[in-house]
Amino acid sequence: MNQQAKILIVDDEPNILLSLEFLMKKEGFQVFIARDGEEAFEIIERKTPNLVLLDIMMPKIDGYEVCSFIKNNPALAAIKVIFMSAKSKDTDVQKGYDLGADLYVAKPFSTRELVAKVQKLVKNDA
Repeated sequence: MNQQAKILIVDDEPNILLSLEFLMKKEGFQVFIARDGEEAFEIIERKTPNLVLLDIMMPKIDGYEVCSFIKNNPALAAIKVIFMSAKSKDTDVQKGYDLGADLYVAKPFSTRELVAKVQKLVKNDA
């Protein structure tokens, strides 16, 4: 089941990208990475991941715009979105959900818990 699931990790922080890429590959997911919103758009359109792990504060295009792009495009709207952000005020979290996020995880987070949440969302999608 997981072997076919494609995950895009979008974050401008190299350490987060590396650790999440390692963890998700270890769980059997096919993993793509993007360092900003522009790269994310390209990968989303080419690879159509099942789930996007998405930072909010990034150069060029922020995570809110990426989520909005996914959820407002009928061909992509089924993609699950998990925000991972240091922006943890109620208004930030609510904005994420209003844009269509499936989950909002505040940084710092437990990688074990995040992996479990990713597996649950992808499994529910299958």
